[in-house]
Amino acid sequence: MEFDFLVSQISQFVNTSPLNRADEIGLEKIFDQPLVGIAGANDPLFERLRSPEVIGPRHFLPAEYLPEAKTVVSYFLPYSLEVRSANSEYGLPALKWVYGRIEGEAVNNALRAYIVNLFQQNGINAVAPGLDSRFSVVDRRSNWSERHIAYIAGLGTFGLSKGLITKKGCAGRIGSVVTGAVMEPTARDYSGIYDYCTMCGECIQRCPSGAITQEGKNIPTCADYIDTVVLPRFNPRYGCGKCQTAVPCEFELP
Repeated sequence: MEFDFLVSQISQFVNTSPLNRADEIGLEKIFDQPLVGIAGANDPLFERLRSPEVIGPRHFLPAEYLPEAKTVVSYFLPYSLEVRSANSEYGLPALKWVYGRIEGEAVNNALRAYIVNLFQQNGINAVAPGLDSRFSVVDRRSNWSERHIAYIAGLGTFGLSKGLITKKGCAGRIGSVVTGAVMEPTARDYSGIYDYCTMCGECIQRCPSGAITQEGKNIPTCADYIDTVVLPRFNPRYGCGKCQTAVPCEFELP
């Protein structure tokens, strides 16, 4: 499958899907145009993810999800200005943001399934780890990290807040599909895991839980804030995203 064709199909899905909005709160568009990257299934960085200091031995290799894996398609779905600007104030997340987090993930899941079907219609096997029964999260670490996959696929590097900073910023959702199609990997124009982050510290000031410091992000502190403060208020929706909005890397490289 040609890369340009794949990108056009993904873009068309995002543009036309009725899931990409939330009429009940007047949210006209959740995501803008996506970024798409390609990683070779045999890239040695996949093995590196299994190191204890990265994710750990539970993390799957592409071939463990699909034995004939040749390529991993990764994409970043940037939130629209409408979602991002709503969340610019300090304090609790905006209603449009938590809709973007939960209804937005429904868009993401539908896109995962769409890409799998697209490959299958062309006679090529594919699987979306995020939709697979083997996908699991233990101690807040998954066996398929979408952020790390996106890093391998050339989409971006990590920031101080542990989010992925892409050329369309860090405010968005990430997904991927493993396929038997042979495609040219996207070049990584970085070598370090924090190359796109200026370490400006703006996200430190934005974090309502105090989870982010110049040393990095305390995941349990962030998660506890979501579970005890945000979820009770917005249940069944949740999210925060203050470290992803009103910061220099919100929608572009800082």
